[in-house]
Amino acid sequence: MNDLVFRAREFARKKHVKQLREYTGEPYFVHLEEVARIVERAGMSETAIAAAWLHDTVEDTDASIPEICAKFGSGVALIVHYLTDTPPTPGLNRARRKEIDRSRLATAGAESQGVKCADLISNTSTIAKHNPGFAKTYLPEKRATLEILTKAPASLLEQAWASLRQAELDLIDASPEF
Repeated sequence: MNDLVFRAREFARKKHVKQLREYTGEPYFVHLEEVARIVERAGMSETAIAAAWLHDTVEDTDASIPEICAKFGSGVALIVHYLTDTPPTPGLNRARRKEIDRSRLATAGAESQGVKCADLISNTSTIAKHNPGFAKTYLPEKRATLEILTKAPASLLEQAWASLRQAELDLIDASPEF
């Protein structure tokens, strides 16, 4: 592991130390590690791997894009910027926020879109398995997101589509009204 990736991992570990995954109760770090490993296995750059470790820090902790830029460089910060969800704001409902996020991601480069695919791969089965009610909202959002990830590495995009289709099938099997 190179220095950039190591520093990103340790920064993410410290920032997310008290957080747990919503549905499994695992340390949140497990999700970050899974996303980073997916990105690494896909042969993406060290910049992308570092960003994978950091992809949720701005939306879930007190970290900021300028702080990410100062500590990890503009390449990592730009990827994290593209991956950071629009925060809940009065007057912006979930559907509009997700639309804004998709518009931003559509303009992102291959590395940002690749990390997003890895994030979707990690999250999709967990949400479908542990919260079928929310999955009815989440899975169509993920389908719409995958449709705009035209620059993502093909292998990651294929994996993300496969995980979505499997989650949809699992949900149909569990709940015929889906």
